[in-house]
Amino acid sequence: MEITRRRLLSALSAAGLLAAVPALPAAAAAGAEGRARLLANTTAVFAGTAGSNARPETAAKLAAVERTARADLAAMDDAGEGELFAGLALGTDEANLNTAYRKLYEIALATRTPGVPADLYGSTAVRRRVIDGLVWLHEHYYGDQSRGYYGNWFQWEIGISQHVSRALVLLADEVAAYRPELVATYVAAMDAYLRNGTDGDVDLDSRFHTGANLADITTNRILQGALLGEPGEARIRKALVDQLTVFVTIDPYHLNHRVTDGHYADGSFIQHASVAYTGSYGKGLLTRVVQTLKILEGTGFAHGEELVPTVHGWVRNGFAPLIFEGWMMEIVKGRAVSRPETGYADVAAVVEAVVDLSSLASGAAATALKGYVKHVRDTSRGPLDPSRFVSPVSIVRYADLVADPAVPSADLNPAARSVAFNAMDRTVHRRPGYAFALARSSDRISKYEYMSGENLMPWFQGDGAHHLYLAGQDQTQAYGVDYYTTVDPYGLAGVTAPVERRRTVPEAYGTPYYDNPDHPLHFTASSESQNTYVYFPRGTARWSGGAVLGAYGVAGMVQSSDVAYRDRALLPEDFVVYRNATATKSWFLLDDEIVVLAADVGDPAGRAVTTTVDARTAPPGDRIVLTGQRADGRPWTGPGTADLRWLRYADATRSTAVGYLFLDAPRVRVTLEKVTRSRRVVRTANPDTAVTRSVLGVTFDGAAGAAPARLAYALVPNADEDRLRAHRHGPLKVLANSRRLQALSHSGLGLTAANSFTPGRHDAGALRVEGPASVVVRRRESRRGATVSVAVSDPTMDRDTVTVLLRGRPLREVTADPRVRVGRAPGGTRVEVDTHHAYGKSFTVTLSG
Repeated sequence: MEITRRRLLSALSAAGLLAAVPALPAAAAAGAEGRARLLANTTAVFAGTAGSNARPETAAKLAAVERTARADLAAMDDAGEGELFAGLALGTDEANLNTAYRKLYEIALATRTPGVPADLYGSTAVRRRVIDGLVWLHEHYYGDQSRGYYGNWFQWEIGISQHVSRALVLLADEVAAYRPELVATYVAAMDAYLRNGTDGDVDLDSRFHTGANLADITTNRILQGALLGEPGEARIRKALVDQLTVFVTIDPYHLNHRVTDGHYADGSFIQHASVAYTGSYGKGLLTRVVQTLKILEGTGFAHGEELVPTVHGWVRNGFAPLIFEGWMMEIVKGRAVSRPETGYADVAAVVEAVVDLSSLASGAAATALKGYVKHVRDTSRGPLDPSRFVSPVSIVRYADLVADPAVPSADLNPAARSVAFNAMDRTVHRRPGYAFALARSSDRISKYEYMSGENLMPWFQGDGAHHLYLAGQDQTQAYGVDYYTTVDPYGLAGVTAPVERRRTVPEAYGTPYYDNPDHPLHFTASSESQNTYVYFPRGTARWSGGAVLGAYGVAGMVQSSDVAYRDRALLPEDFVVYRNATATKSWFLLDDEIVVLAADVGDPAGRAVTTTVDARTAPPGDRIVLTGQRADGRPWTGPGTADLRWLRYADATRSTAVGYLFLDAPRVRVTLEKVTRSRRVVRTANPDTAVTRSVLGVTFDGAAGAAPARLAYALVPNADEDRLRAHRHGPLKVLANSRRLQALSHSGLGLTAANSFTPGRHDAGALRVEGPASVVVRRRESRRGATVSVAVSDPTMDRDTVTVLLRGRPLREVTADPRVRVGRAPGGTRVEVDTHHAYGKSFTVTLSG
């Protein structure tokens, strides 16, 4: 462990983070003062202060705190034998035990929240009722270690400890006077339940103690340390050093503790080793570390200002590109896409964290963060409800920020931006009128996440599935849980899938997971095999990535079966595996169009295959108009199946539209159906609420046994018919479309982009690429001559060098990234890029001549 410890300290020191944790206060009095400040800060974060709670902006929050506490107290009054709260059976369901502890915390919160009526706030009787409840739960259902730790590990190591630690902080004075032994009793039990740790403490080598989970555990331990008094100061410091590891940017070539969970240099965030997760676990990590910085402020235990620039970078590079008009994109939410909570609620949590972060920042950073909060508020198509913030203090801070005329409303990103989150196989392309979000997968990144009966039909969510968000639209009417509820899981937008019926995990096994502990792979609810083959399986293809040049980009992937199909001979006989269809795909991300090239589209097993160009949903009462033009020039109206040159989907009720250009494609099947399903089809815990949507499907059908096909089409957001007609002789030209090379040019932009998938030489127009790569080239003419810009990326993450030849007159280097070398070559200009250990990063060079 000492070697590991040295490596940890070395990594933190190299990242400049160790300075955030000073030596412990030398004097006992100073330490006591710091602990008292920590407890007071924590109470202020969750309960507010007399000043914050006197503000009218917090009235709704205070009412909610009171309402929740009274309901919890009523449930205590009505509890039956063996219950603490009515209807909450204890002893076999860890979620119910966690809920019982949460309810005790909620009651404790009301007793410490200024502005709540006096029969709750400050009430010794109510506080002691909570303490008695803590004692009772410990004696009957928590304290006996031999009876605990059933079900989900999360509740025992994080959830319950979080509620207990916060409740004990809120009631610290009353506990000291009434049951002074309770803190030590509970801390000992919480340590004992940290079973994925070592000796009752965090284990940074544990796959359970990473990322957002680690932040939760260590924050709990910081609070526990403050409650323990002087002996707890070592716990606080150890927890802080452990938590600092989440601030270290993940270097996939030099992992610390083999951990891949966390933030990457390109803005990606991963949790569970291989799941793109900014919008769920990433959001939780952001919330927790900012809360912790506020809790530690002025305590002497940490210098939070040392960490603010890192978190600011997360917001700017990781979160802001994924938030469109106040909506968190689905492609980074894992299994949470199946929950009823909306993308607007996700962003509200991010906004609260940014509000608090701005109070810790200074100068230009503070202004930028405050301006971003205003920007999200101004552009959101759903109401941003600050009463749902965790802290009343944050509500007041938000109100003051919004009312401050000196704070400009400004996005942290330009309105036109293309972002390659290659470390998590995601791509986002933004323009003022739309945002396009693409989910890819590979042997590095999971195809989807299923777990605990959530996201029951996820099979193709990482197979090139996309979301096209239109500006000005309420995204709850287009996406969210109702999109996954009503759209066929085999017909998600952008997906190529075999025609078959797959079973959900509960359908296949009768339980929310595959249970076979006696097999050599040891399948239990939380085993690594469960993760690998059931919860979040990876693909088996290496090629997935793309390049970015300014505001333009290209992305691509080779579709594959997952690891379960590959390893089927190793798996138990009753384990269900599925073979995927094949496809090699590229997406060319321009201003007005997103062009898709697909080759090798088919199925070696001979099944029929469908490729969905797009799937869109709308409320059932909306007036939807489908118009188009046939290949022979005649007009067309749908639904139906036809050889089409273009198609336009228009929601006249909401004044939104999407156009589709068919550049090289078979007959198109266009459907528009009213679909009604229960939200429970995507998540077993969802209410059995029936939702109805008008669902558009634009699909290519491949017959069973057909030869592999190739397809070329484009999505044109916000298009009118004139614009679609103009593309007949327009700027788009397909230069190549095969499993070896896919390339496109746009004459209006002077842009050529290519994805090469195989070894060897690849030629596309005036561009030659050696081996697998992603390349974007843009040529612009001016009075001073031509300027050529080039971006190059290695989507395999394995190559040491990528070489590109630009045919034509020799060009000279103007500016270049450090890893780019330019030289003359027979027939043109050679650009050689050092891609060793670059992990998909784009390298750029500007040339002239």
